[in-house]
Amino acid sequence: MTVQPKPAPKDRSLLYSLAGGAVLAAVLFGFVPLEAQLWVKSLHILAVISWMAGMLYLPRLFVYHTEAGAGSPQAETFKVMERRLMRGIVNPAMIVTWVAGLWLAIEIYAFRGGWLHAKVLFVVLLSGLHGYFSASRKRLERDEITRSSRHWRIMNEVPALLMVVIVVLVVVVRQW
Repeated sequence: MTVQPKPAPKDRSLLYSLAGGAVLAAVLFGFVPLEAQLWVKSLHILAVISWMAGMLYLPRLFVYHTEAGAGSPQAETFKVMERRLMRGIVNPAMIVTWVAGLWLAIEIYAFRGGWLHAKVLFVVLLSGLHGYFSASRKRLERDEITRSSRHWRIMNEVPALLMVVIVVLVVVVRQW
């Protein structure tokens, strides 16, 4: 008798995260007074830290998942960990980062400086990497191991490199 794996639950986390982001955007863009700028900046920084923590941890889980092999008990554990990380931390943190960051950029008229255009470009690249990780997580959940653990070890460094560029743009280049 063969035990059939349970079908993966429908992934509605992105939908919920987008809805939450829309509500946050409405509040920030419509109701938050200018005096709240420091609170929004704090929210933005906390969201960036959370997003980066997840983006740095997820490929490490992919390394372990890939090495465990499809269908192993360890792989099943990694599927749960990866799904919870994406739904509970990475997706919501990315949306809050974008919403709060755009609000801050509009409030301080930062679009006049070229540093912000460069920063947004690298944040778009980081968001694209987020999408790649999300699609890869779904493939791994279906036991489709298409990349080696070496690939995921290399990909584990990409978010850190993007983060370094973004921080330098904000802290150093912005001051020029």
